[in-house]
Amino acid sequence: MYQNFARLLKEHGITPYRVHKETGVAQSTLSDWKNGKSVPGVENLRKIAQYFGVTIDYLADVEPPNPQAHGEGITFDDFTYAMYDESRGLNDENKKRLLDLARFFAQEQAREEKKNGK
Repeated sequence: MYQNFARLLKEHGITPYRVHKETGVAQSTLSDWKNGKSVPGVENLRKIAQYFGVTIDYLADVEPPNPQAHGEGITFDDFTYAMYDESRGLNDENKKRLLDLARFFAQEQAREEKKNGK
């Protein structure tokens, strides 16, 4: 994933220090990313992506699900990226529990909206 960031630095003739100064992303975050110690969180990835005018998907080297497979366009918002970031390290059981919880909230919301005539 750092390779895309390094490519952007080279293409734009920019140093990591300049990215740090202009985005507020800590130098230690960029250094740890380069050394494979960690990956920037969603908010920092968003800042870096905006700085270079690329998508988070490009920067993170992530291929989201194909929106055409569902017959509709899918927009990935900050929440979606945050959920991806937080859940990718979960084991299968915890992923299932998280999905069950999301379905529960969706059902509760639907009930509430029906009750309120929405």
